[in-house]
Amino acid sequence: MSRTRRTFSKKLGPRRQSKPQARKRSNKITQTRLWFTVFEMLSLIITTAIGTLLALGYFAQQFSGLDFYTNLLPFAAGIVSLVIFAAIALMLWVQLRKRLIAFTWILPGLVALALATGSARLASQTDYLATFKQLRNLVGGKQQVRSETLAHQIYAAYRRYDAEQLQTIIQRANPYYNVIDEAAKAYQLDPQLLCGLAATESSFLPRQSDDGGKGLFQITVVPTTVMEQVRLRLGINKLSLTDARHNAFIAAGTLKFYLSEMHNDLYLGLLAYNIGPRNGGLRFIMQQYGATDFVTMQPYLQQLPRDYPIRVLSKALAFRLWQQDGKLLAYQEGSNANHIQTLGIPGLQTVF
Repeated sequence: MSRTRRTFSKKLGPRRQSKPQARKRSNKITQTRLWFTVFEMLSLIITTAIGTLLALGYFAQQFSGLDFYTNLLPFAAGIVSLVIFAAIALMLWVQLRKRLIAFTWILPGLVALALATGSARLASQTDYLATFKQLRNLVGGKQQVRSETLAHQIYAAYRRYDAEQLQTIIQRANPYYNVIDEAAKAYQLDPQLLCGLAATESSFLPRQSDDGGKGLFQITVVPTTVMEQVRLRLGINKLSLTDARHNAFIAAGTLKFYLSEMHNDLYLGLLAYNIGPRNGGLRFIMQQYGATDFVTMQPYLQQLPRDYPIRVLSKALAFRLWQQDGKLLAYQEGSNANHIQTLGIPGLQTVF
């Protein structure tokens, strides 16, 4: 009787987990909570970083100038107030976190994610991009000022173009997009940049020019190593400059060669592409004049090559606008200027 009772109670009694199972389950819960804590911290770091950039950009925008009392001192005071605000916000979060955990341990991570998402969406608005731009100008110093100056030369060149003529060139480019994309991928270049290069060289009317230029990219003298590399890449014995695919690969390889020679400075790389090896090439000319970049090199050039990179990049910008928006926006109308600057210039980092 006692054996039956023990058997019956053993079958119907509460099932208890073994110690290894309980330990394993406890470790899994601890690990999950740890991951959510890391997730929460990353979300808070993102929120803090975006908030700091916005605040510093706002201070730079409001207090830009050289006067000590009206510019420098208020800017420094703004940074101090930002530090104080961050400390207060941290203390408030610690208190809020305790209350959130009282409901469920997952809630702090979800709230932190909401804060990060909201701040990211806020920072993506056009009005707030201007504050980032101001901060970039402040931190970038002379280099950023030069970059901004050249970028606005490109925007101004685009503004002066006849929209109908640009649209005609873009329509002529349709049969060549595939070969240009292929060449761009092969040499890790922006295809819109190559479109701007072809538009500047031939207006997408492949021909042989009086100066010896041939084909889509008006190829003249090309470094021997480039020709050999292109031949091997295409797997052919002889290159033809009248073949659009060959022409595009030679142009991409040549530009890549000069970009490497100019330490990936796009303006100098394009300028070197245009000058070619004559007179010792751009590198020799820069050494001769003691020029260090495109800005210091410009005054020593004749009118035609001086604005060559600007013409290429402004037309590349037109191709980007056409492919992104389906039309060529008038730069001076409404908020088009901000939109175009936000899209950025092909081959260059986006200027906020």
